[in-house]
Amino acid sequence: MWIFVLLGFGIVALAHTLPAPFWLDAMPDDTAVWRMPRTGPPTVYLTYDDGPNPATTPALLDVLAREGVPATFFLIDRHVTDETAPMVRRQFSEGHAVALHSSTRAVMLKSPDELAGLLDDWARRIHTLAGAYPCRLFRPHASWRGGEMYAGLRRHRYRLVGWGWMLWDFNWFRPRAGRATAERIEHRVRSGDILVMHDGDESDPRKEQAQTVAATAQLIPRLGARGFMFGTICQTGS
Repeated sequence: MWIFVLLGFGIVALAHTLPAPFWLDAMPDDTAVWRMPRTGPPTVYLTYDDGPNPATTPALLDVLAREGVPATFFLIDRHVTDETAPMVRRQFSEGHAVALHSSTRAVMLKSPDELAGLLDDWARRIHTLAGAYPCRLFRPHASWRGGEMYAGLRRHRYRLVGWGWMLWDFNWFRPRAGRATAERIEHRVRSGDILVMHDGDESDPRKEQAQTVAATAQLIPRLGARGFMFGTICQTGS
């Protein structure tokens, strides 16, 4: 019996690290978004983390422009620089949504006031360098989150954005690959699903992510052939 008690305690203790919703995400004020409402026609949401990245983001934007598809980009503050600001301006001008991302799990340890102030600082920097404010959306690094984080998000009307189960490009057992990512995601997608891939790397702002460009180029026509449209999360209330 004690084994089951300890197992249950461990699950509760580690729930904040899960890449899927748990009890803390089921708040009535809709602070957490793990999937979008199902609509007609069916719509899916491409999201990209850890940019902007000079080695990948321009090529990814080229693919999205060629296909006429919008996406949502979750940017790391220290990756937004004078060099990368034109990429962010392009994201705004081409109809993409821009939002905030963290590069460390330690953000979940900040007080509500500290987190709210940090997000506002990041948003102001994007406005200063790229000429527009991001959506009031935040995606924590590796999905690590907690009660203090949610209190800070509610304080300044931010929403936490997650993603659908297995609708990501991370692979525990082998390097990321465009074809494998596209094939795994394609067969799991349903209307309202949020997909997450990476056009950057939290520890290396110039690490090429060619597999993300390849996966996107393959996914868009495949999903389009199944009748899916593409939307940005910012469209619905940030």
